[in-house]
Amino acid sequence: MSSESFFLYDHKEDTVTRFVSFMGDTNRHDLAITTTTNFYGKKLVVNLQTNRAAILGQDDLKEEGYVAHAFGVTDEEAEELMEFLYTVL
Repeated sequence: MSSESFFLYDHKEDTVTRFVSFMGDTNRHDLAITTTTNFYGKKLVVNLQTNRAAILGQDDLKEEGYVAHAFGVTDEEAEELMEFLYTVL
């Protein structure tokens, strides 16, 4: 790191992470869902198979195409994810 680096923030906090795996009609989904105070009530959702992540809240699930784009999955796979995520976000 150069001497001119500038941190926007650097802090630690205790978080809660839920690891869940489920089989949908089209695919297996392995997720890590982290609850933190960092994202204004939203949760950090990581797809453990692809290492793709998104910061999500209920409002994001309502945005057409957002989950498919964020996780790089088909619309059908995104629908499966959203059905589950509605229950935990």
